[in-house]
Amino acid sequence: MTDGSTGVEPEPAVAGDLFGTGLAGARQYVELLATAGVERGLIGPRETDRLWSRHVVNSAAVTEVFPADVRVVDIGTGAGLPGIPLALARPDLRVDLVETLERRVVFLREAVEALGLTGRCRVVHGRAESVIDECGEADVVTSRAVAPLHRLAGWSAPLLRAGGLLLAMKGQSAADEIVRDAAALDRAGLVGAEVVTTGGRWTDPAVTIVRATRSAGGPPRPRSRTRPSRRSTGRG
Repeated sequence: MTDGSTGVEPEPAVAGDLFGTGLAGARQYVELLATAGVERGLIGPRETDRLWSRHVVNSAAVTEVFPADVRVVDIGTGAGLPGIPLALARPDLRVDLVETLERRVVFLREAVEALGLTGRCRVVHGRAESVIDECGEADVVTSRAVAPLHRLAGWSAPLLRAGGLLLAMKGQSAADEIVRDAAALDRAGLVGAEVVTTGGRWTDPAVTIVRATRSAGGPPRPRSRTRPSRRSTGRG
């Protein structure tokens, strides 16, 4: 159901419980996605009638599997998904938003400032493999429908500290990907890969995640493969 005057999906009843003190920011973020996000081609115009349910609530619903007081790297964040909703729903998280495309980086920079997240979020311009020196030793690396698991493993593991978690939002093929890409996970030093469903109290269907841990005995963390990234927003 949509608001006929704006075409933007009405705020769901679960939003207050999910976002808590970050609800005003979530509302503002939805408005940014529906306006500047669509105008700049970051969000398809047909997505405005499901911004809350498919994108913002869906992204924030995974917070219940995130440890407390950790640094998160969101690779291939695009318009800030899932990183910005995570930061809005969980004030204890510090989030690096890693993105390669300049027009998305500009939007992210503006959104972080407008939402008052500058102290907890930073925008990092570059590919995952080029920001290892800047963003490495993270507690969690996350992503949302970015790439097949074997690629995510190679991009994510070098950014994680030993014992850090890969929490990759995936679809129905998650279990098959774990089996198919077992060798790639092993090469990356990621162990204990499993499928986790979460967020069912806020979104239907629940969100599917692949969770794996960076082993202490995994391959050494390489240095960034290309020139240093251009940091767009620094945390205060």
